[in-house]
Amino acid sequence: MTLTLTSQAFRQSGEIPVQHTCEGANVSPPLAWSGVPANAKSLALIVDDPDAPDPDAPRMTWVHWVLYNIPPTATGLPDGADAQPLPGGTLEGTNDFKRAGYGGPCPPVGRHRYFHKLYALDTVLPDLKSPSKAALEKAMHGHVLTQAELIGTYQKR
Repeated sequence: MTLTLTSQAFRQSGEIPVQHTCEGANVSPPLAWSGVPANAKSLALIVDDPDAPDPDAPRMTWVHWVLYNIPPTATGLPDGADAQPLPGGTLEGTNDFKRAGYGGPCPPVGRHRYFHKLYALDTVLPDLKSPSKAALEKAMHGHVLTQAELIGTYQKR
């Protein structure tokens, strides 16, 4: 079985609805997954934008959300999960808005791509004390069983 990641809010490479952006309510989109390997001990989710600040001249990858130690029995996150209790044991990292939680798309120019990456891990990670994306990726190194990716796009109105 292959790990898959989907959203009821947008299709693969489709436009992310405004309610999930800085021009709307800025709440996380609903996400659903299936095909978690039986030997997975936890899941991690990273949402980032490799097109910052300008898709025609990207200079950095902007991190929008960092979650880890999501229980492998979880099958997704509801609409606005960032404003609700997360699945038991789930820990959050720090995004590039310098805070924990979801920060929606808010591209300064052009249409950006937002990569929602779900990782199945063979371990439960220690408390990394609100890690950056880089720190989480370092901790996950050698523990990724499989991963799935969902890409959404957004351009300010």
